[in-house]
Amino acid sequence: MDPLLQITRRHFLSRGSLGLGAVALSSLLPGCKPSGPQDLTATIQGMLGQTHRAPRAKRVIYLFQSGGPSQLELFDHKALLQKRWGEQLPPSVAKGQRVTEFTASQPKPMVGSYAGFQQHGQSGAWVSDLLPYTAKIADELCIIRSMYTDAINHDPALTFFQTGSQQSGRPSMGSWLSYGLGSDNSNLPAFCVLLSKGSGRAMAAQPLLARLWGSGFLSSQHQGVQFRSGKDPVLFINNPEGINLSSRRMMLNHLQQLNKRYGHKDGNPEIHARMVQYEMAYRMQSSVPEVTDLSDEPEHIFDLYGPEARIPGTYSANCLLARRLAERDVKFIQLYHQGWDQHNSLPDHLTKQCKDIDQPSAALVMDLKERGLLEDTLVIWGGEFGRTNYCQGKLTREDFGRDHHPYCFSMWMAGAGIKRGLQYGATDELGYNIVENPVHVHDFQATMLHLLGIDHERLTFKHQGRRYRLTDVHGKVVTDILT
Repeated sequence: MDPLLQITRRHFLSRGSLGLGAVALSSLLPGCKPSGPQDLTATIQGMLGQTHRAPRAKRVIYLFQSGGPSQLELFDHKALLQKRWGEQLPPSVAKGQRVTEFTASQPKPMVGSYAGFQQHGQSGAWVSDLLPYTAKIADELCIIRSMYTDAINHDPALTFFQTGSQQSGRPSMGSWLSYGLGSDNSNLPAFCVLLSKGSGRAMAAQPLLARLWGSGFLSSQHQGVQFRSGKDPVLFINNPEGINLSSRRMMLNHLQQLNKRYGHKDGNPEIHARMVQYEMAYRMQSSVPEVTDLSDEPEHIFDLYGPEARIPGTYSANCLLARRLAERDVKFIQLYHQGWDQHNSLPDHLTKQCKDIDQPSAALVMDLKERGLLEDTLVIWGGEFGRTNYCQGKLTREDFGRDHHPYCFSMWMAGAGIKRGLQYGATDELGYNIVENPVHVHDFQATMLHLLGIDHERLTFKHQGRRYRLTDVHGKVVTDILT
């Protein structure tokens, strides 16, 4: 008799249980089935296969301002605060809402903006004198002045914006998009991350943790890839000394065969994910040097982005690199700029921060528009919360600080599907509470996904018996800001 037919009961149960476990696991982890590591290019396609609706945006550039920019000095003009400078915040305005421990027990003298405001463009948008370049593109922007969030401290607020939850362990925005939509460029990651440190509070900037661009419970192939300044923009993709592309290719081929054999036996989807990352690293050996080499940029582009555009790792250089990544169809490009946490010396620190970001942010929008990319690129600018209308610490006419304020703050959006020259939402006369068109963090996330053609309620992943999504259990698309 054929030996293959002589299967004992013990052999059948031991082998059969492994097979059934693999089938069950693959059903729980869509897009991560261990049966296909040999077809590594197939992972470029996202889990959705096709979008739920026709997308307006093909890609996102998110200019995240870490630390909480003061909306009262930038986009939310409050003349009454100037008149009531130094007066105590009325309890009828504060309404007993939670404040941080920094200012819970101190007096709360209100303080107006130290910077002037002017109306700009045909839209008449109020923009601070600290942002002269941004003011020039006011008619391209939708300024949302009625954002609010659930978190009052930095780490949970950052995590909430980036992952939809205040607790760590959830996938980040870019990871959700990589998982759902895949990549339009097989030689670059779908999700790229760029970091810069600002001039304000440079020595005391809030830290950024890699889990903010992590993949959480999704496959690790969807995590963000950080680009750095220096000779190695992406770590660990270059061959060591004595290894050339031919030998690296041979090694990967043999490694793939071994992992394919082990993957069928073990059933671990991360084996497949690891091979996908190896293959991406191999292709990035040529694509990353090409995209980070700015020598082909003309002089007028460096003039457009500002004097720091030639210095790797600066916000200006990162904005230029973001445009180059967008040109190459990277799906989600996340810039983090640190230094906005002005608890004290706000006039000095905020002025420096604005000088960092004003010209490059405006240049990015203009550059994308000039190249026809703004039509299908969504650009977002904003932080994790705003700042209080009252002073933290000692108040003088020349110096003061502001505490965290989650109950109202401003951010702007531009590009694909966004109404141009719109000021959306409003706060009260003292800039403490929202009085018109509130926009929650989950509403913002739902709107971003909508522009990318995704129904935020249908992009889900089952983990530990529950289906998760970026917007958790609520959120609505803000249709008023869409064309």
